[in-house]
Amino acid sequence: MDRDDWNSRYRGPELLWSADPNRFLVEEVSDLAPGRALDLGAGEGRNAIWLAEKGWTVTAVDFSEVALDKARRIAAAREVEIGIEHADLTHYQPKPATFDLVLVLYLHLPRSEMACVVDRAARAVASGGTFLLIGHDRTNLDRGYGGPRNPEVLYSADEIADLLSGLTVEDAGTRRRPVENEQGTFTAIDCLVRARAP
Repeated sequence: MDRDDWNSRYRGPELLWSADPNRFLVEEVSDLAPGRALDLGAGEGRNAIWLAEKGWTVTAVDFSEVALDKARRIAAAREVEIGIEHADLTHYQPKPATFDLVLVLYLHLPRSEMACVVDRAARAVASGGTFLLIGHDRTNLDRGYGGPRNPEVLYSADEIADLLSGLTVEDAGTRRRPVENEQGTFTAIDCLVRARAP
């Protein structure tokens, strides 16, 4: 999907995703001291806003101006500030060694583009900082529920971990997540990679 497609999806009055932060994000970063955070592919800002409420100074980046406008409004309503950058992540260059936490959550791009984004994200992590990627695992295509149906934009934890030169991988694996809808409860399989900069 291109930017126009995402803008159309975000244009409705309701949130496209939940207002709550990602459950795995909460588990993985609740023990971290607040600092500077970069949320790449922030969408409507649910994770960036939650981090700001926890005391983080957050920059939210997305290529959908419609989603970022929603993020601004929600942040204002919840009385927190987040920095907003409108940018295409395939070209975006975050400042190296700047952020205590860099997030790449549910970003799915063709492999070569994803590798570039992950490399730049890893380089943006400051000394002692954390890189966290969560997405739909490649196995979700056949064994899980939801997520992209194009195998070219899916990945495994090991594939992402292999891209993180210069970081120490602390966790790389899958997580199972219940998804409820009108047909019942299903299980999605996510990929999670957490790494730290020396």
